[in-house]
Amino acid sequence: MNFKSTLFFIAGLAMILASCANGKPVRNVESPDGKIGVQFSMVEGQATYEVLFNGKKVIEPSTLGFDFQNMPSIEKGWKIVSSQLSSNNSTWEMQWGEKKVVVDNFNQLVLNLEEEQAPNRKMNLVFKVYNDGLGFRYEFPEQEAMKEAMITDENTQFNLTGDHKVWWIPGDWDIYEHLYHTTSLTGIDAIALRSNDNLAQTHIPENAVNTPVTMKTAEGVYLSFHEANLTDYAGMTLKVNKEKLMLESELVGSDRTGYKVKRAVPFNTPWRTIQISENAGGLIESDLIVNLNEPNKIGSVDYFKPMKYVGIWWDMHLGTKSWDLASGKHGATTKYAKELIDFASENKIGGILVEGWNTGWEHWIGFEDREGVFDFVTPYKDYDLKEVVRYGKEKGVELIMHHETSAAPRTYNQQMDTAYQLMNSLGIHSVKTGYVGKIIPKGEYHHGQWMVNNYRRAVETGAKYKVAVNAHEPIKATGLRRTYPNIISREGLRGQEFNAWASDGGNPPEHLSIVAFTRMLAGPIDYTPGIFNIKLTPNKPNNQVNTTLAQQLALYVVINSPIQMVPDLIENYKGNPAFQFIRDVAVTWETSKVLNGEVGDFVTIARKDRNSENWFVGSITDENARDMNIDLNFLTAGKKYKATLYLDGKDAQWDQNPTEFQILNKEVDNTSKLEYHLAEGGGAAISLIEL
Repeated sequence: MNFKSTLFFIAGLAMILASCANGKPVRNVESPDGKIGVQFSMVEGQATYEVLFNGKKVIEPSTLGFDFQNMPSIEKGWKIVSSQLSSNNSTWEMQWGEKKVVVDNFNQLVLNLEEEQAPNRKMNLVFKVYNDGLGFRYEFPEQEAMKEAMITDENTQFNLTGDHKVWWIPGDWDIYEHLYHTTSLTGIDAIALRSNDNLAQTHIPENAVNTPVTMKTAEGVYLSFHEANLTDYAGMTLKVNKEKLMLESELVGSDRTGYKVKRAVPFNTPWRTIQISENAGGLIESDLIVNLNEPNKIGSVDYFKPMKYVGIWWDMHLGTKSWDLASGKHGATTKYAKELIDFASENKIGGILVEGWNTGWEHWIGFEDREGVFDFVTPYKDYDLKEVVRYGKEKGVELIMHHETSAAPRTYNQQMDTAYQLMNSLGIHSVKTGYVGKIIPKGEYHHGQWMVNNYRRAVETGAKYKVAVNAHEPIKATGLRRTYPNIISREGLRGQEFNAWASDGGNPPEHLSIVAFTRMLAGPIDYTPGIFNIKLTPNKPNNQVNTTLAQQLALYVVINSPIQMVPDLIENYKGNPAFQFIRDVAVTWETSKVLNGEVGDFVTIARKDRNSENWFVGSITDENARDMNIDLNFLTAGKKYKATLYLDGKDAQWDQNPTEFQILNKEVDNTSKLEYHLAEGGGAAISLIEL
């Protein structure tokens, strides 16, 4: 029996079937290609769904519901009043990003539910099923029976079909800056990670994981669980039930209120998402998360130019300079900024980030009361903001503003309009925001509803003043870059800086081959690749970057972001022929293709420059060496290209010999194949320039 007959589907467009299975009202919907199916039913009056892929269950029957502070729970005792099916097949354009044209093709099932007993509350469930996965959300329509919801728990289940292999970080309410772990579902132990010397603001109350969390079934199916359109709601972690092989939503809370979400009715929750693929690369190529967001609300963001940028940042992590003036080694000086601007201008780098420019850094971290510490418009006396902007414009280099809030968002809110207005008046069109530390007021967390709304306020204020936002210590990416394309990138992972100062040896060679299939599924990453002084000599003798130099180049393609830092000290780039790849590589793309990959092992991605016929390829591997053979059939037929391969050297190895590399050149076309070797912890960066 084939998949469609198993689910009682009619061939072609999926249709609602008001059937009755074991006395349960049932509704079905499938993806446009028929591979993914959702069956919804009421089991003893409780909303229940299950998911099939290629005719086999990937989600067993799982229940849906809520607990409230101000009303009874939503669980059993509900009925289907009506249901509707619709479909959509359209396209929309990204203004920047990993591709230009996005296909938005889905079948949708809307279920109108009502409580069987008084007060007869109403709730809708909406399922959108795409070829690459599905999303569903709860909708609370306007009604007399419910005026306001104070949610203490959302009880969304993901009942798995086995003890899958999982790549996970703990369900931390404050940060995502954890190393990924690879275990079975029953091997997850987030509680054991509560005490970590490198993570001062960690808060892990449950054995839960953060999203995106990626899995591989015994049958070789890849699943990733996340959320889309996180708006005026708490971030969702997923609590692990080892006995039942199940994940269940665990919203980030607030110690101040006793509830996790407070919303006036009507409102919608974020989408709960499941990406499904027959291969690991399909997860990266998925558009599910952005498609589940609303269309652009703010119009063109042509004031933001995708770019590479240099900065006064890595110096601080190496200890050669400091953020604060009182230290005597202040980095953010007019003189140093101009030196970096000259280097950027000479090397086709469009921006400069200056951290530590504004007053307040003497008291920004380690202090309990950080309210009012930072002034977001007043520079230190050795930094002439207007002169740096003027000089940058003269050289064709744009200043990127920096706002570190020290996790005191009320202070930031008070100054936000003034600070963004200053940027606008100076022609500064992007800002890197930071939220280091425990949130003030005490009892709020980075990923709770109160902070979700604070992060959104910065984005909306940025749109008002034509400023794009790159958030660090952020709330997770959930595809809102479609709605607010001035959301350009964010941190939200354990970044490059951990290699410079972490006491645990930094990020291991496998780190980014996991990140590509987990965190990167949420959206663009400001990871800061491109360190050439791998051993960090002479500044950090006990630390290093745990990759080869060739992998640092490859990350400019593998890690997606329209704003990519060139972070190392400029003397480490000068005279090095490998730097040519950084000069050449694009940052916004016409299209992207995953050529191969396995979670936690390796990945190869090819991306086409949006502004030319040129392509760029990046391959990375974990601690294991690999031989790669890639087909260039994605190149335009009839065109010739100069391929420049920046490869690991013959004896390269991430620890013993990380900086040995070789550069090869050849002429290729779309019938060509390339063979190359990746060293342990290595990589390959390839430019394909049209002749």
